[in-house]
Amino acid sequence: MAKKPWARFPTVSAGAEFLVMGYLMRRNIQTYKAPLNNAGYDLVCIHPDPRYKPSRRERSQIRVQVKSRIQSDCDRGFPVKAASLDAFDFLVVAFLNIGNFYRGKDGSEGMRPPEFYTLPASFVAEHHDASSTWEKVRLRPIANQIERFKDEAGFDLIAEALGIPKPTRKPASE
Repeated sequence: MAKKPWARFPTVSAGAEFLVMGYLMRRNIQTYKAPLNNAGYDLVCIHPDPRYKPSRRERSQIRVQVKSRIQSDCDRGFPVKAASLDAFDFLVVAFLNIGNFYRGKDGSEGMRPPEFYTLPASFVAEHHDASSTWEKVRLRPIANQIERFKDEAGFDLIAEALGIPKPTRKPASE
């Protein structure tokens, strides 16, 4: 039986970082892409007010690692090397859900909206499995523990760490 070729979609993978950037910026988090092949993190986040002074509990910058999975039917795990666990503050795993690829499927069916989980570095380290050469974090067994990190709730963690309030506008005076 012939071995199936790896499905590589560099445009889709790069798009995951830009999607995460967009969602962070939507939350009013100033976000910059790190240089290509930067070790340990992909994005840098700062407060949008250049004069803002962070409190003791806040950070002046946040380093974000982005990991993506394209398959809607993926195993809900992602690779991360132990050597990079101290290089980021948060890891955002983007499940892009572009289609089903396992068990002979070609990806033409099963598309659904993307999901994002913003995991603190300490959480990633706690659930990191280095027992194989594919050092991974497996989210399926801990699905009940990760809902608090999903989508907007996860992006809020980065905003809170930077001291950024939700973007609001005062109502017009009557």
